[in-house]
Amino acid sequence: MLNTLWLAFFVVASLSGLYQWIFLHDPEVFSRIVLSLFDMAELSVELMILLFGTLTLWLGFLRIAEAAGLVDMLGRWLSPLFSRLMPEVPPGHPALGLITLNFAANGLGLDNAATPIGLRAMKELQTLNPRPDTASNAQILFLVLNASSLTLLPVTIFMYRAQQGAPDPTMVFLPILLATSASTVAGLLSVAFMQRLKLYDPVVLMWLGGLVLILGTFMAVLATLSSAAIAATSSLLGNLTLFGIIMIFLLAGARKKIAVYECFVEGAKDGFEVSRNLLPYLVAMLCAIGVLRASGALDVALDGIRWAVQAFGLDGRFVDALPTALVKPFSGSAARAMLIETMQHFGPDSFPALVAATIQGSTETTFYVLAVYFGAVSIQRARHAVGCALIADLAGITAAIAACYWFFG
Repeated sequence: MLNTLWLAFFVVASLSGLYQWIFLHDPEVFSRIVLSLFDMAELSVELMILLFGTLTLWLGFLRIAEAAGLVDMLGRWLSPLFSRLMPEVPPGHPALGLITLNFAANGLGLDNAATPIGLRAMKELQTLNPRPDTASNAQILFLVLNASSLTLLPVTIFMYRAQQGAPDPTMVFLPILLATSASTVAGLLSVAFMQRLKLYDPVVLMWLGGLVLILGTFMAVLATLSSAAIAATSSLLGNLTLFGIIMIFLLAGARKKIAVYECFVEGAKDGFEVSRNLLPYLVAMLCAIGVLRASGALDVALDGIRWAVQAFGLDGRFVDALPTALVKPFSGSAARAMLIETMQHFGPDSFPALVAATIQGSTETTFYVLAVYFGAVSIQRARHAVGCALIADLAGITAAIAACYWFFG
């Protein structure tokens, strides 16, 4: 699937470039396409350098957590649930604890912490994979849920809105929470359908019902707070949780009489190896995305969507926010740029800007996650991972638009 998609990006970019040249008389289009290849290759190296520092830091702390038995403990707690969702993963396997930490970090908006934890989880799942070049069922479920990115505290979105002068940066909080929840549910259901998972199992229903209850309570409590209180709570809770996790790791290691410094250094050494292995996959995916953007293909898609919406007589205000939605599965940096551009052009509290901000917080960058997570363990055959992740994306984008019409329409 990834092979087909990667080739399709270049084919579509070529056709779009020919259209721009022949029919729109733009001879510079191929110059922009070629330039984008070099720009994306440079960006890949910059991303790898950033990942190198982050991976080195968190893999060091994770080694302490593993030595202290914290990862094994989380795995034992979640064995009843994951033995049903991931039947090929043995109860108490280290991957289960790492998956839990990854989901917790994503939920709190701690992207820098979530990525290295997720990569370690993927590597642990790879040790159980009978076909190393093909994604296993457990790896696909983990990746799709990771790409759907259930985010309870979208602090970065608040920051973007505040930077653009929004008087109430947190007003998109509840719409984002609804959209990201819809994305995660759609991702889980699509994978469950493809893998024939029994979600009606009493244990699964108990866990999922408990999460829904906690999420509902959390939303109800936040709905009673002022925007300033929500912003303060979000910032405090996110940073406190991040540093609290680090301290729990260190104190648990000290309690087990582990040489925490030496253990940290030993785990941090893996950061270079993982980062180096990621570079070819990042270059391949980002360069394909770059030529697609430079060729004007995304603009053509947007014009087509606008025409279709108007043909059905529907309200088309949301179409101006779709550039963020169209590039979000491919490039997080491009989606951020589109979001900021929309806020600058229409105003941070305009309807298109509110929709774009909600879309930005609804899902993760799907193809970046595919490239990084599968690239870290050299998986080339993604099976149904791409389709299920895109279903989650579509659900998140649709829910984001619907929620904004509900809250702001």
